[in-house]
Amino acid sequence: MENSSRPLGIPAMAIAAFLWSIAGLFIRIIDWHPLTIAGVRSVIAALVILLYLKRPGGTGPRLDMSFPQIAAGLSYAATMILFVSANKLTTSANAIILQYIGPVFTAILGAWILKERARIEHWIAFAFVAGGMALMFMDKLGGGRLAGDILALLSALAFSLTFIFMRMQKSGSSLESMLLAHALTAAIGLTATLFLSAPHPTAKALVSVAVMGVFQVGLAAILFAYAIKHISAVTANLVAVIEPVFNPVWVFLVLGEAPGPRSIAGGIVIIVAVTAASVINARRAPRE
Repeated sequence: MENSSRPLGIPAMAIAAFLWSIAGLFIRIIDWHPLTIAGVRSVIAALVILLYLKRPGGTGPRLDMSFPQIAAGLSYAATMILFVSANKLTTSANAIILQYIGPVFTAILGAWILKERARIEHWIAFAFVAGGMALMFMDKLGGGRLAGDILALLSALAFSLTFIFMRMQKSGSSLESMLLAHALTAAIGLTATLFLSAPHPTAKALVSVAVMGVFQVGLAAILFAYAIKHISAVTANLVAVIEPVFNPVWVFLVLGEAPGPRSIAGGIVIIVAVTAASVINARRAPRE
């Protein structure tokens, strides 16, 4: 079953990463505190996931409170909160670059915990992705603060653990972990909002946060939970690195800020590296 569905896991993960990528644009549009955005967005995402789990023919939420289920929920909630906080304390470029060290963490931890070792195509892709990231953000790196950079690294570690613990549930229903993560993030974000200046509920802000809740994290969580059942944790995390490639595309389409030639070149390098590694890995799987 896993090998026969494996080709579908890669595009599902790619679409999830594509949806994640709209966050940068909408966070710039919404004039709210990041924790408020994270909290409201997660409330909507949790409702989307609940509706999906309770759909006709669905089994409904299965909260068995197993270690992988709780650990995945906690690690993904930590990822979202740490990444938001890192963006407040260091440059966005530093936060993104450090966040996407995650696949290396996943390769190491996946080999140890899941016994899923990274292949040669993964390690070659890591090198090209690092080069592509450097091209994309070369002019924006530096200038961050140590505390923010540390939080970004911790976010990368938490994100890699999310892939590990989600993959541990490949024979079960891992979507409940996403439900737990968003419930926790909503609780933390909305509680923090009580001590912050009140957000301005403009139509633009409400529509933007609704789009993020439904698509950027809600639908993306459903696709992520599906993908991780059919591809290894390291492959899923590697595919996820295409997310920052789409950020400047969205900004250009909506705000008219054209990416520079280095950003375009870096994005092409990342997409080619991830695609090549995914194709090679997918062809290798049936023979194993």
